[in-house]
Amino acid sequence: MARILIASQPIAGHLLPLLPVAQELAARGHELRWYTGRRYAARVRAVGATFEPFTLARDFDDRAFGVAFPGRDARSGLRQVQFDTQHIFVGQLLAQVRDLQALNREWPWDVTLAEQTLSAALLLEELGGPPCALLGVLPLGIRSRDAAPFGPGLPPMRGPLGRLRNAALHRLIPPVVFGAADRDLRAVCRTLGLPPRPFEPPTPPTLLLQASVPGFEYALGDRPPQVRFIGALTPPAPSGLTRPAWWADVTRRDRSVIVVTQGTLATDSRDLILPTLRALSDQDVLVVAAGVRDPAALGTLPANARTAPFLPFGELLPHARVFVTNGGYGGVQQALSHGVPVLSAGTTEDKLEVGRRVQVAGVGVRLGTRWPRPDTVRDGVRRLLRQPEFTRRAVALQTEFRAHDAPREAADHLEHLVHGHRRPSP
Repeated sequence: MARILIASQPIAGHLLPLLPVAQELAARGHELRWYTGRRYAARVRAVGATFEPFTLARDFDDRAFGVAFPGRDARSGLRQVQFDTQHIFVGQLLAQVRDLQALNREWPWDVTLAEQTLSAALLLEELGGPPCALLGVLPLGIRSRDAAPFGPGLPPMRGPLGRLRNAALHRLIPPVVFGAADRDLRAVCRTLGLPPRPFEPPTPPTLLLQASVPGFEYALGDRPPQVRFIGALTPPAPSGLTRPAWWADVTRRDRSVIVVTQGTLATDSRDLILPTLRALSDQDVLVVAAGVRDPAALGTLPANARTAPFLPFGELLPHARVFVTNGGYGGVQQALSHGVPVLSAGTTEDKLEVGRRVQVAGVGVRLGTRWPRPDTVRDGVRRLLRQPEFTRRAVALQTEFRAHDAPREAADHLEHLVHGHRRPSP
């Protein structure tokens, strides 16, 4: 059996997809440790891993970024993305590398599995540490001649003219949009004695496990062979979870169920949930709002609305006709794995990229705004309900997802990686 280190930012959408992979690895008898923030220590231990805390790296609670990173909450949109990139992801790199180096001296492991934004694990490999596999929990953003740079959500463009456009954008956008992060990353590399590199979504030299299917991502003629699609990863439900008292309303089948969620990071229910409730209050549908911790903040609920702080998507989505979301990558993958078309809003983090993929794949409607008006939401939901091509395309992707068992495939790939790189016995 192998020693495997899992590494993740303490951010729900980055950490939770790793849980089913960790469960599979633990069931196979591998020894696991998990480097992340203290907020998730109990979830880490529950899947059979030993918790390893951020030490030199700054720990933080993803429900209150502004406490650990002052000034973050005063920004929105692109300025917030720039702040996060510079201060949370690149700004933590050197301290995270030092943490991992210290841990590797104490407990040498065979292979690292890191979610893609904790690229300190890649730098550790480059410094002579264990080989690293990345888990893609965001849209596939690797540099390609067939796509624009990752971030602004521009559509892909192939062919000679498209490649000219893309090359020009690759020269222009990263220095302008991510100039500060680019400068800081180069400084980290100099400190570590590594070759400098521009800031962009990393492509690991060994293995990238993408938690999706090819039909959702852009068709890239130069996609590297180490990218492996594994399908959707569904995090396990928290222990002790019970169905809400109104659950029978979901299964009655007398009206369409519309699921709306604000996601795990941009959680202000006034952004998307409230406009959706207002938009559909007079429609013959049942609106189920997931992730609502304070229903009072929504005011008086319409008669056709139900809310809960947490709902198991694996049980809810088979009953849904439309999934309304702020564009979280994991939630969209789960909806499509059940053949449910998507109405995608949101402009923070990776949301513009997710929304564009929803549009290009033909599986839903992209709103392109964080604060849609109720009439915009209503029109989008009606379009998805009345135009069957969206559901047909979503069901086609469901077939792709059903061909995968993501935890098993991820564990298989990691075991192959261990076999090829195992350290000799002392």
